[in-house]
Amino acid sequence: MQLPPLLQGDSLKRLIQGAAAGAVLTMILGFGWGGWQLQGKAQKAADLQTTAALVAALTPICVDRFQHSADAKATTVALAATESWKRDSFVEKGGWATFPGSSEPNRDVAEACACTLSDAK
Repeated sequence: MQLPPLLQGDSLKRLIQGAAAGAVLTMILGFGWGGWQLQGKAQKAADLQTTAALVAALTPICVDRFQHSADAKATTVALAATESWKRDSFVEKGGWATFPGSSEPNRDVAEACACTLSDAK
């Protein structure tokens, strides 16, 4: 069986080199600019989006629980008197960022809640 001239001798070598160069170029363009991702990077992005959605959904609940607590006025004054970098800990200790089904407060929600309460003034 006779091979076509394209697959004979030096042409075969050039064809294989071109295919390899094309594959490498496709991967560089795909991963660099095309938005292709490996599973690990995609999972990290999904986790970040999940956390952001959770914080966005639970922060108003935390704020509402804080504002409707029995001693809301006193705790609002105490929160305002607390240094800004300790306010999330204040919200955590108050229990406003601990939700049913979890034994620990959600630190991200506590931070967003403290920021929201501080900005509301």
